[in-house]
Amino acid sequence: MTSKQTFRAAVLGASGYTGADLIRLAARHPNIEIAALIAKSHAGQPLAKVFPHFESLGLPDLVRPEEVDWNTVDVAFCGLPHSTAHSEIAKLPARVKVIDMSADFRLRDLATYAEWYGGDHTAPELHKDAVYGLTEHYREAIATARLVACPGCYPTAVLLALLPLAKGGLIGLDSIIVDAKSGVSGAGRSLKQNILFSEAGEGLSPYGVGTHRHVPEIEQELAAVAGQDVRVNFTPHLVPMTRGELCTCYVPLADGVSAGDLRTALTGAYTSSPFVRIVDKGVIPATQHVRGSNYCHIGVFADRIPGRAIVISTIDNLVKGSAGQALQNFNAMHGLDETTGLEQLPLFP
Repeated sequence: MTSKQTFRAAVLGASGYTGADLIRLAARHPNIEIAALIAKSHAGQPLAKVFPHFESLGLPDLVRPEEVDWNTVDVAFCGLPHSTAHSEIAKLPARVKVIDMSADFRLRDLATYAEWYGGDHTAPELHKDAVYGLTEHYREAIATARLVACPGCYPTAVLLALLPLAKGGLIGLDSIIVDAKSGVSGAGRSLKQNILFSEAGEGLSPYGVGTHRHVPEIEQELAAVAGQDVRVNFTPHLVPMTRGELCTCYVPLADGVSAGDLRTALTGAYTSSPFVRIVDKGVIPATQHVRGSNYCHIGVFADRIPGRAIVISTIDNLVKGSAGQALQNFNAMHGLDETTGLEQLPLFP
């Protein structure tokens, strides 16, 4: 294809945070024309009524999915809630490529999906062909896929930090501990007591302790490269900020391996990955260094406990953890440079 070719895109779930960030980024993508914005509860309203910051874009009004002429759509970005996306995606014409930002196609085993998401998958015929959309590790499969399942925000940060290490046999897989923290936008836009300003502000609280739905996704991908079952101790925390995510991974080192070896392996693994940066030795990754961007920063530190290391990764949960990664996958699916439409630098302060 040529760099001037344009693809008409529909956004399902356009009134949510991930949908909004997808619109923000796609509106300036040189190869995307936003043809339809779908949001059932806000159908019939101008987009600017839901998100005033889009007033200047002149985009289509929000509609219901049945109002879209899907014959004019080339690609659908899906930002619907889990357990909702698979039934809506199944209705789309087979010619429409799909980039799903929900959890509905991430887990390869349907029984595992039913266990963690509380119901059977209603589109198993699509599920078997879905490609896991961690761009840096599945580029070749994504390039020929019709349906790409973007990873969750936590798995994105954790897996970018740990997959090369597990694949290289550099870390033990029996006692990985992940301490994860995310801004409140990760909980979505719906009204929930725990994310009210007076509830979430000036406080820090764990949630989903021992039961978070991203755990099987992390274990699935680590097991795939390690060739054995993996169990991860994962605890997320809600931080009183809007955007940002930071995961601190405590890992056992394989015999004869040092923290320096981990750094070398990560640097080598991401030589051709423009959005993953292994920070200089001694530099501590921080959410404010990637805010608003599609970058992931990773740092490696020796633990004071012999035989262990600490690997820290940080992303913007709405960009690299969702909408930005979706656009990165769009680029990979259409033979474009991965950075197209994602060149914006982090917003600081």
